[in-house]
Amino acid sequence: MSGPAQSETEIRYVQYQSDKETTYLPAIRQMISKDLSEPYSIYVYRYFLYQWGDLCFMALDPEDTLIGVIISKLEPHRGGSMRGYIAMLAVKEEYRGKGIATKLVRMAIDAMIEKDADEIALETEVTNTAAMKLYERLGFLRSKRLHRYYLNGNTAFRFLLYVKEGAATAAMGYDDAYENSDQPIPPSAYAGVS
Repeated sequence: MSGPAQSETEIRYVQYQSDKETTYLPAIRQMISKDLSEPYSIYVYRYFLYQWGDLCFMALDPEDTLIGVIISKLEPHRGGSMRGYIAMLAVKEEYRGKGIATKLVRMAIDAMIEKDADEIALETEVTNTAAMKLYERLGFLRSKRLHRYYLNGNTAFRFLLYVKEGAATAAMGYDDAYENSDQPIPPSAYAGVS
């Protein structure tokens, strides 16, 4: 059986492997350029895939044709926390609604948690309601509205998923010294929070 009627058991999920670049990178670029509003150069893809290929996953049909991809990274963020970042997620239109994007995001989240992520961030266009619902179902919170964020002038929401206890309060600049205090938290405790 081929095409979108395939069951999820016929879909294979694999970690990106750099030795398959010539096979999959052109397909990844084509899929992402069709679905996302940003025009990424080959160097952007290589930046992510060469350094964090272990955080990038693909969904393949039985003929090993790419039908979904997620590209992520993990690196220190200001304040010393480890921040994962989902840079790109795309699924072929005829395969949407089958849980493929959810599975890819969960795989990326699990891989980042395994590598000690404190939090995971991403941005998506405010008009992309399907993506926003997906991320909210997975526990991401809207943290910021970014006006005219994309090159096409569209606005985005930044989403954050706090994966370690205390990551949210640390990101807000919350000081544990106030945890058991009757004193109100002074505005200075939130200095630098945007």
